[in-house]
Amino acid sequence: MSVIAFLGTGTMGLPMARNLVSAGFELRAWNRSRDRAAALANDAVAVVGDPREAAQGAQVLVTMLSDAAAVLDTAAAALDALPEGGIWIQMSTIGLEGTEHCARLADRTQTTFVDSPVLGTREPAQRGQLIVLASGPDAARERCQPVFDAVGQRTLWLGPAGFGTRCKVVVNSWVVGVVGALAETITLAQVLDVGPERFFEAIEGGALDLPYARLKGALMIERNFDDPAFRLALARKDADLILAAMSERDLELPIMRAVADRLRRADEDGHGEEDMAATYWATAPELASRR
Repeated sequence: MSVIAFLGTGTMGLPMARNLVSAGFELRAWNRSRDRAAALANDAVAVVGDPREAAQGAQVLVTMLSDAAAVLDTAAAALDALPEGGIWIQMSTIGLEGTEHCARLADRTQTTFVDSPVLGTREPAQRGQLIVLASGPDAARERCQPVFDAVGQRTLWLGPAGFGTRCKVVVNSWVVGVVGALAETITLAQVLDVGPERFFEAIEGGALDLPYARLKGALMIERNFDDPAFRLALARKDADLILAAMSERDLELPIMRAVADRLRRADEDGHGEEDMAATYWATAPELASRR
């Protein structure tokens, strides 16, 4: 099995790294906050002090970081140390522009670049059931697939590098849109004195029923956002990446602008470290009644 340099062991990266070890890969892990990576020492992972050290002697570099700036800054140091013939698997969600910058960085360092963001949150990551949206050279598929099989239940190969990120932007527009609309539906139910549970009873088992909405809806009804599967601040980042893609294509999507605005308001009101379902607070009944 290949030696993997794994950069970024946060909420998603940590369980992904553990699943790679379980699949038989040798890992060298790095995280900006070293204590987040330290837990991997118990999994026979070499926790190193900088990205360059992680990349030395590795055949594969995986980045799983919070945003484009973090990916580019970290990868720039690591790619210089990655041996000739190494592959860079970029699995973070960084948008179209960020991915284009990564592709140019890979070209400058003569590294094979595979753009492969993932669908899923903490629990699917723990179970190795993410969906990998892979894109890159056909010649890289055979080497990448064992990595993807270790962290995901399914891989979609979507074409040249960059198309994985394009698909992720599209899917994220659905995810943040569903959660934003759900928050307003639950608020409306509460203001009209209709228990939100009745809403879920009404749609149960039909075409309108959606397991993800039930999951996030339960958090909103209980107002319990302190154990985030996906942080609201990251959902706001994803919404901003969608707006950037819209702007680049001169496309106007008013609903998405409204969803991004409510995420921004909830983040600025101090809910960024809570679950993304905390977008509920942007139109909670006690707030709506004052407008």
